[in-house]
Amino acid sequence: MNRSIVPGETIAAISTAAGEAAIALVRISGEDAIAVADKIFRGKQRASDLQPHTQHLGEIIEDGVTIDQAMLAVHRAPTSYTGEDLVEISCHGGTLVTTKVLETCLRAGARAARPGEFTERAYLNGKIDLTQAEAVIDLIRAQTDLALRSATEQLRGRLGDEFRALRERLIEIIAHVEASMDFPEEGISPDDVTTIHNRLESLRNEVDKLIATAETGRILREGLRVVIFGATNAGKSSLLNCMLGFDRAIVSEIHGTTRDSIEERINLRGVALRLFDTAGLRPPENLMEREGIERTQRTLETADLRLHIVDASGPRPRDFATNPDEFLILNKSDLAEHADWSSTDAIRISCKTSAGLPNLADEIYRRIGGAKLSAESPVAINARHRDQLRRASNSIARALAAIGAGATPEMFAIDLHDAQHAIDELLGGGDEEAVRDAIFSQFCIGK
Repeated sequence: MNRSIVPGETIAAISTAAGEAAIALVRISGEDAIAVADKIFRGKQRASDLQPHTQHLGEIIEDGVTIDQAMLAVHRAPTSYTGEDLVEISCHGGTLVTTKVLETCLRAGARAARPGEFTERAYLNGKIDLTQAEAVIDLIRAQTDLALRSATEQLRGRLGDEFRALRERLIEIIAHVEASMDFPEEGISPDDVTTIHNRLESLRNEVDKLIATAETGRILREGLRVVIFGATNAGKSSLLNCMLGFDRAIVSEIHGTTRDSIEERINLRGVALRLFDTAGLRPPENLMEREGIERTQRTLETADLRLHIVDASGPRPRDFATNPDEFLILNKSDLAEHADWSSTDAIRISCKTSAGLPNLADEIYRRIGGAKLSAESPVAINARHRDQLRRASNSIARALAAIGAGATPEMFAIDLHDAQHAIDELLGGGDEEAVRDAIFSQFCIGK
């Protein structure tokens, strides 16, 4: 997909979700945005005569016919979201009326915007860097207070500031190295080599600290994958319903009721959990049950946390085993516990009476490091940041190895420049069209 932006092109899009609502927002941005508004807006003043950043009541018209009554605001370049002339029309919500307002804008000279194109223009016009652009989508998708706070901090530029600080430190080191290359007659002293080595080691440690936040970033953005599994009729679906607070999965005394994986989300003290209820594990009785069990196994392979639930009122199966990375839960504590489980270290609950469920929530929160995730104003990188930082870290490691082997500055300067390019691309430097495609294609149209 070619996302190249043609200078002067004016775009328009509906920026609010589809469906019935009190109001909807239609945006127009570009060189002719205000001229388009002049053609379609009728109020006490023409759009081009309005004071910026103020709302004005009028009508959206086409060929003398009123489409809708609306509020219109003009934001002139460069003091707008996109850095271009930007017009925002607040019309009545609803699929038909909003579509008609957009179509009027398009017939007046705008073209339909691509996904994320408004934010992409904000980036290209220097209003935000790439990390802030990525924060916009994180902000929209945030489902917990913690994820929201992380996205807000990134939108404010905190992560970009960290990347810029790394870049400045690296450039200072490169300047030191290149000075010795420009004046070879003066050479590079052993003290200089030691200083460069120590500064590079310190820089690489800072890079690696940021890389270590990638897992936290994944959890904040995607949620923690928590898989409930066990034998048939152990209470997997009942536990899912209890954790959700409503009946999502069918509960029955008939074995093998669940044939597929069911996914739902909950918010556990600011941490998003993706709960998976799976088919019961037993020798399959038919092809459908076999497929369900195979899906359970595949789901378990991608789990961050496994909740192994068993029926504590029955005997311990002969082949029963648990792994250290599993969380054993003994269900049906409202019934007499079988002697086989008397010395078993596990959380005991009853999905029928809700006994033990608060203890289970406490233990899950502890196991996932909830307190650490809830650190104030977290900065957590995403997969793109991680890959670029790894590239920078590896390049610095090669430079350190070369310095240790007595290489000349010309040799390890290549690795330092590679590290710089990797960090530049975090913020949008270099050849980044493919990166832009990957980032902005995730946005909804109108953002």
